Amino acid sequence: MNRRLRVLAAAAAATVTALALTACSAPADSGSAGPEDQTITVYNAQHESLTKEWIDAFTAETGIKVQVRNGDDTEMSNQIIQEGDRSPADVFLTENSPSMTAVEKAGLFASPGAEALKNVPAEFRPSTEKWVGIAARSTVFAYNTGKLTEADLPKSMMDLADSAWKGRWATSPSGADFQAIVSAMVQLKGADATEAWLKAMKTNSVAYKGNSTAMKAVNAGEVDGAIIYHYYWFGDQAQTGENSDNVALHYFKNQDPGAFVSISGGGVLKSSKHQEAAQKFLAFVTGVKGQEVLENGTSFEYTVGSDVPANKQLVPLSELDAPEVDPSTLNSKQVTDLMTQAGLL
Repeated sequence: MNRRLRVLAAAAAATVTALALTACSAPADSGSAGPEDQTITVYNAQHESLTKEWIDAFTAETGIKVQVRNGDDTEMSNQIIQEGDRSPADVFLTENSPSMTAVEKAGLFASPGAEALKNVPAEFRPSTEKWVGIAARSTVFAYNTGKLTEADLPKSMMDLADSAWKGRWATSPSGADFQAIVSAMVQLKGADATEAWLKAMKTNSVAYKGNSTAMKAVNAGEVDGAIIYHYYWFGDQAQTGENSDNVALHYFKNQDPGAFVSISGGGVLKSSKHQEAAQKFLAFVTGVKGQEVLENGTSFEYTVGSDVPANKQLVPLSELDAPEVDPSTLNSKQVTDLMTQAGLL
């Protein structure tokens, strides 16, 4: 072969090699990045310690990094709504459903993903399927065992409107937890009955800042009982018990508003630039490993996905006889309006 032909052959071989290397190194989807190159942002209104456990386990398994912005339900949902399609959030996690519904009604959720939807039974997600449940908590009446016997306990949460309970029970009216319970009452009893109950509550109840503070007041005998979520008692008992040793929990059952089970939610934002990774996060949280964090950890919230059993210390959800409430119907604005009119906010 003469010199000119050898040069042309070498050039052709180099071109073929370069094209082959380019084809091998090009990603299948030029718009996506490998897990090690991805970071999703979670707007978190769940308990920080619980969400951190989920994130650490998710990143260890997938390599996808997670940034977190923490706040309460109302704060985070309002921020997302204000940011709209410019929100940097990929995922929104809450403690209670009404804030998820507010974001959903603003049209800001994409699909949570087929796998997350498959992981969570219908009773633990909205009928709209715009987000999914990630955990649950039960409403309870925490009472001082030195002041009340089981025979003294209210049969229904609605009974606390009776004048016989004046000054004897407490709650945290400004918190998203209690407002979610009231939102369920609206769905179960109607706005008029709820408004009347809230007006009686203004007269009868003692307001505290936070469920833990209300339970502490019950423990100290300042009030006979308080409407809270179950896990505050279990969490304190797992530590020193100093704020709950004189307290027991009364489960109203009988599909009473006081037996309401609140669903913590997770959703993927339409504005997310990493929707596949965001959906993987929700699939993990609702999957076996994510739900085992609830089963084996100290959050004492109920599992809702992948048939993972709840923490063995908890009363099984199947025994609570909770009322059926579609989370997508819960309306936080209507509740805050009613509570404001009643003088509670």
